[in-house]
Amino acid sequence: MTGSAETFQFQAETKQLLDIVIHSLYSQKEIFLRELISNASDALDRVRLEGLTDADLLGGDEALEIRLETDPEARTFTISDNGIGMTRAEVAEHIGTIAKSGTRELVERLQSTAGGDAAQLIGQFGVGFYSVFMVADRVTLVTRRAGEENATRWSSTGDGTYELADDNRFSRGTTITLHLKPADPEHGLADFIDPMVFQGLVKRYSDFVGYPIKAAVPAPDAKVDAAPEERVLNSMQPIWTRPAADVTDEEFTEFYRHVARDWGEPLDRLALRAEGRLEYQALLFVPAHAPFDLYFRDQQFGLQLYVRRVLIMDRCQNLLPPYLRFVKGIVDAADLPLNVSREMIQQDRHIGQMQSWLSRKVLNHLKQLLESDREKFRTLWGEFGPVLKEGVAGEGDVRDRLLPLLLFQSSHNPSALTTLDEYVARMKPEQTEIYYLTGESRAVVEHSPHLEAFQSKGYEVLYLVDPVDELVAERVQEFSGKPVKSVGKGTVELGNEDERKQAEADLSEQRKRYGSLLEFLQTTLADDIKEARLSSRLTTSPVCLVGADGDLSPALERMLRRSQGADAVTQQKRILEVNPKHPIAAKLQERFEANQDDSVLVDYAQLLLGYALLAEGSELPDPARFNRAIGDLMVKGL
Repeated sequence: MTGSAETFQFQAETKQLLDIVIHSLYSQKEIFLRELISNASDALDRVRLEGLTDADLLGGDEALEIRLETDPEARTFTISDNGIGMTRAEVAEHIGTIAKSGTRELVERLQSTAGGDAAQLIGQFGVGFYSVFMVADRVTLVTRRAGEENATRWSSTGDGTYELADDNRFSRGTTITLHLKPADPEHGLADFIDPMVFQGLVKRYSDFVGYPIKAAVPAPDAKVDAAPEERVLNSMQPIWTRPAADVTDEEFTEFYRHVARDWGEPLDRLALRAEGRLEYQALLFVPAHAPFDLYFRDQQFGLQLYVRRVLIMDRCQNLLPPYLRFVKGIVDAADLPLNVSREMIQQDRHIGQMQSWLSRKVLNHLKQLLESDREKFRTLWGEFGPVLKEGVAGEGDVRDRLLPLLLFQSSHNPSALTTLDEYVARMKPEQTEIYYLTGESRAVVEHSPHLEAFQSKGYEVLYLVDPVDELVAERVQEFSGKPVKSVGKGTVELGNEDERKQAEADLSEQRKRYGSLLEFLQTTLADDIKEARLSSRLTTSPVCLVGADGDLSPALERMLRRSQGADAVTQQKRILEVNPKHPIAAKLQERFEANQDDSVLVDYAQLLLGYALLAEGSELPDPARFNRAIGDLMVKGL
């Protein structure tokens, strides 16, 4: 017996999402069945896992299965499972509303996307249930949570409202009935009532599901008028237990879509088997695209953990380190207890050993990919490079394995990325250090005055323009025996030994000439700089600002001030370097010697500071004063 129904409005974003799903996804409408089977499989995993510690939850119904039924006359398609089921509150939360962060972003992105790309986005956001409205005019869901007495009925036509009511289901699990739209093969709407159609879809998308998917269908060799018989439509053999040679690319792709909740194809895959004191298998995938929530602080990632083919944890974060969180897949262990808990996982030394082994294997695989298929690795890097760079914060073996994989922009080739090994191979014979410069973009960095002396010598400079590159610069002090040095910090000594000695001698002579001007600049700009000195890194620009070796870079300082607040980060004073060979320096020195009290000199000092800040992409401390100084000097000059 069912109770009276209450009508509710869908959440605003959910209503928009439904409209997009129903009217904008032009192809692959049959994926609704894959999504429903995946949800049913998850529900069966849940009840089996909870049944390990609460045998009463199964209530003697231990034959876990998924059933498909059709009614040609009523044009209904029904999928049932005896899994964990849902309470009324869970139905309202998970079906009536998309109760998760990022929903608005999903809707906005879907509104500018169509076809297969839109389908991929929906898979990433985990709302595949709504694909049923591509094929059905009305959907009814009846469910009862294991251990609960009451069942709930949910129904909707996808028009912006849904109904909730009590129901008389007497066993746990969920049944979903789709009132199908008329078949329309020209627009991708197959006749899903036809046993040949849905059998083919189960075989294509869900053959690896570990529970029997049953349906009453004609036997393969049956006569036309023979009565249908109940058959299991899927093989139920876990794909990772089969020899790789016996698994097709299509089967691997469908398993990836199942485990990653991604409707696209993986970029790469890796099958692993560990034998010895600790035995386990792994089937891992690298997605072709980064998920929208890759950098969400509270988002949970991780591999599926099986113990002897029983799913124990859907997202075990301890199996791979955070810098490999983009990797999807499963690990099936033979030596962990079936009732292992999350707390036990965190403390189990075997899990730590597995993480070390798996991460080492993944990094080795990525190195082989870099060497054998640079284009595919470049695609991977474009999606997940900043995540891999996060691992540089690790110590010893981890950092040593990661560093050869890192790709950087550089002054060598504007259209290519380089590894550190490739950089070292191109170093000039007299070059002793690896040079880099951090910044917010290539456009800013490659026009920096800090590069001038290095360009004149033909020395390559790495452009570190990802926010995480600041971490890389801080952690990587040397590579392949070569010190790693910022061209924007410290002092510069370039060329061979004789050239360096000559440069220092020239600079020493210039200090005698410009000493008084440097003292004036340091005094006048005392609130903004900690020193004024002559530069050996400038060849065409009049001035630049540099930091001491231990200082924050300007880009990192700006980033910290934006994230933590301007008052939370003390603004650093840096060193103003003056190019002694530039005409501006010579003219200023002459004017200073002629009249040290000339008020215009103060304006020139402020202009030099502003020039240096703007050249490196920093903000002016007092834009109004800078503009006034320019105006005044223009008037006097004209």
